[in-house]
Amino acid sequence: MPAPAPRPRDLSPAETGFVRQRPVPWLNPGLLAGTAIRVLLAYLFGGYLDKRELQAALPDRAYDHSAADELWFDYTADVGDGFDATYSVASLLARPELMLDDGRLLPRGSLLVLGGDQVYPTASSPAYEHRWKGPYRAALPDLAAETPSLYALPGNHDWYDGLTAFLRLFAQGDAIGGWRTRQGRSYFALELPHGWWLFAVDIQLSSYIDEPQLDYFHRVAERLTPESRIILAPAQPSWVKTHERPDAYDSVDYFIRTIIEPTGARVPLLLSGDMHHYARYAGDGPDGRGRQLVTCGGGGAYLVGTDHLPAAVDVPPEEAITRRRSTPQRYELAAAYPTQRASRRLGWQIFARLPRRNPGFVGLLGLMQTLLMLAFVTSPDHLITPATVTGVAAVLAGTAVFTLVLGVRTRKHIAAAVLHAVPHVALALGGAAVWSALPLDDVANPWATLLAFAVYGPVIGLLDTWVVGAYLLVARYFDVNVNELYAGLGIEDHKSFLRFHVGRDGSLTLYPVTVERVAHAWRADPGGAPGTPWIVPAEPLHATLAEPPVLLDGPRGAAG
Repeated sequence: MPAPAPRPRDLSPAETGFVRQRPVPWLNPGLLAGTAIRVLLAYLFGGYLDKRELQAALPDRAYDHSAADELWFDYTADVGDGFDATYSVASLLARPELMLDDGRLLPRGSLLVLGGDQVYPTASSPAYEHRWKGPYRAALPDLAAETPSLYALPGNHDWYDGLTAFLRLFAQGDAIGGWRTRQGRSYFALELPHGWWLFAVDIQLSSYIDEPQLDYFHRVAERLTPESRIILAPAQPSWVKTHERPDAYDSVDYFIRTIIEPTGARVPLLLSGDMHHYARYAGDGPDGRGRQLVTCGGGGAYLVGTDHLPAAVDVPPEEAITRRRSTPQRYELAAAYPTQRASRRLGWQIFARLPRRNPGFVGLLGLMQTLLMLAFVTSPDHLITPATVTGVAAVLAGTAVFTLVLGVRTRKHIAAAVLHAVPHVALALGGAAVWSALPLDDVANPWATLLAFAVYGPVIGLLDTWVVGAYLLVARYFDVNVNELYAGLGIEDHKSFLRFHVGRDGSLTLYPVTVERVAHAWRADPGGAPGTPWIVPAEPLHATLAEPPVLLDGPRGAAG
């Protein structure tokens, strides 16, 4: 076993080996434009440059963790964002024992499964190094006899470079501090004690499941029996996306019908990240034995509240047009963190947090509003001029791009895009009237124009940002731009991860761990024992449960 790495004496990059990152300012114009281009390229060319097809030459084995009588393992997702939130979760995952606020002790998982989006905003080797690898190495720096195994499923952000950096990091069998990567592909099957399995399925950018991957899981499924129980982990919780895209669940349903059901095995749990909160839907399932649908994407990225989640979902949806599909089943929302009521309250922080977290967005709106105001001011007698028409068209185009993201073009989204433009144009008209009444408008050019950008621009930019905030608060009640609301809020708190326990009797219990407040003050711990974190919080982190432990399936052989 290699000697422990030298412990950092302070928090400088020269000592830690990485640069601590601020949270991604998702609504800043430069980031929006760059990310949009990468997303567009990924969706346009992903099918032609699909690295899953090339993975057929890589190791295709399942990974055996079934020897022990019982097993603890962890799951988290959406992890590689700002240091404070990412490292708060990583340091709790790394503890040999996690003490909850109620005094309960939970042993560290022997496995850590990452459910997708290990880096933001787009994948690259430097981004992984500074936003994920460095913090996780610092949380568990040294290999030990009981070092946890680590497996990662790619999410859409991991796919934006075609999966190149992801495979280099996670599919080489390397150690990342005290975590040991073992997988050979972007998808994997883990054999757990007492007939439990975890199947992690890579549905690239929500498109389809490739043939080499289906072949891999067909071979693994030959080892299943009617006593086997499967945790199925796709990268996205498609069960809550079917109300807008009835075909969203098709790939998961196809996988269950063609790979798992012929063996007689059951799927008591569907597990995913991607949505940055904790939510659990409970139902009878197709076999009447209590299937659960769990989302937990609270590993580090900005919080997405739960207020927009439906009270119940039918999976697959009745509206699905696939000729062959499973019988629809009803699932009720059993738990959510933060609660839907708390999420609605958090939304009202948008007016303070949006401009503070995204100053470039304020600047962009100020620039656009100033140009539109000047177009109105210079044509007072006839508002319909080429300049004003161009300005209004630009506003409408901006609201359309903001609302109609990633191909979502339902009637309500189109209506929202148009209605969203109205208050922006009205604000420009009102601003033109106010500016015309001020003595600053009488100053000779170019000084009048310069004063408009210097004085009017910052003020109107802030006002227009509040218009966007008001729109987002209203739109969320129609399930429109919900993600943009919470991206603008940029809330780092309310993190979550899952700790599972396969008991000696074959039962599976879920502990949904939450962190109400992440740490923001840190210090190096150069005198710490080998294997202990390099960086520790100045104030203790507190962990609790989003809900009492959930028995997902009882003892092996018992009725559900």
